Amino acid sequence: MSAKDAWDWGLGRWEAYFGLVLVATIIYVLNDHLTATGLVATGLLLALVPWYVLFGRRFLGRETLSPGPYVYVAGLIVLCSAAALTAPESSLVLFAACAQCFMIVRWRESVAALVLLNAVPAVRFMRGDADAGTVVSFVVWTVVVIGFSAFFGLWIERIIGQSAERRELIRELETTRAELAEVSREAGVMAERERMAGEIHDTLAQGFTSILMLLQAADAYVGRDPEEARRQVGLAARTARENLAEARALVAALPPAPLGGSSLDEAVGRLTERMSEELGVTADYDLTGEPRRLTAGAEVVLLRIAQEGLANVRRHAKADRVEVRLAYAPASVRLEIRDDGVGFGPGTARGFGLHGMRERVGQVGGTFDVRSEPGAGTTVTVEVPA
Repeated sequence: MSAKDAWDWGLGRWEAYFGLVLVATIIYVLNDHLTATGLVATGLLLALVPWYVLFGRRFLGRETLSPGPYVYVAGLIVLCSAAALTAPESSLVLFAACAQCFMIVRWRESVAALVLLNAVPAVRFMRGDADAGTVVSFVVWTVVVIGFSAFFGLWIERIIGQSAERRELIRELETTRAELAEVSREAGVMAERERMAGEIHDTLAQGFTSILMLLQAADAYVGRDPEEARRQVGLAARTARENLAEARALVAALPPAPLGGSSLDEAVGRLTERMSEELGVTADYDLTGEPRRLTAGAEVVLLRIAQEGLANVRRHAKADRVEVRLAYAPASVRLEIRDDGVGFGPGTARGFGLHGMRERVGQVGGTFDVRSEPGAGTTVTVEVPA
């Protein structure tokens, strides 16, 4: 639905003006000719109403290639001229008729119609007996009518042109707005899809990987160490419960399950302790500075980095020792995960993990750094503003 332009809003005012001029003309005619001649002129003037309402109104301010506008103007000239021949006072209606011409056809054709509309009153006057005062009065009247019509004709043409430009501009703006809305919607869908992919990778996928590794380890102990097998199965069950809590938190758009009811430093400490339990490696957790609440975004990023970093140690590093450091500084918080595993060479790390961690840290204006060499372990360092 397009908005109305200035011309649409002003049409009612123009029609009120047309009606006022017509009523004034009829009163003027009947005041001087309350006879059969006056009644005939009045009938011709009243015929302008259905001619306008039923046929001419549709062409006002609208560009069209059909002959309709010219047919209407021709009929307008005939009715006005017939009324002027019957009663000269009917020429007063030209104040409305001339303006309509400029609203319906182009300016050049309107000037021609203006001349024809004034031709009959002029011819009638020239054929009559008139003194000098009457001639002057007629000339003044004709100049006023033509000047008024030409001035308002140009003004009307400019209004119609500006309205057409405005209407086209609004149409283009509405089209552009619809396109931008669609692009924005698609971008929102893509961003949400990427966010969910990162959340699933950092939580559910890592949890399932841990469960699989724990069950495989339990299977290896079934025959020779039932107690250790039960311990591994118990860890797998705990990881499954945590995964279920993470899934529910994702569906309900709640904070990550490890943060539920606890602080970031406590959650990172639990992740480090679980790493030691699952792999049987030495996992040290070091906390420095005074722990405090951060923004939800910063806490989620640090927690997810801790989960992903420890998951990478679990899957790839083959490490004997892991060190996790969380340092609270006045303007930032720093997380460091260091292992003594196999490491990797520059450019050899592939997969969603490192890319996802970089994107997460970038979203909160932090810095991300990974240092590793084959056989020399890996160090992941993240610092976010706090």
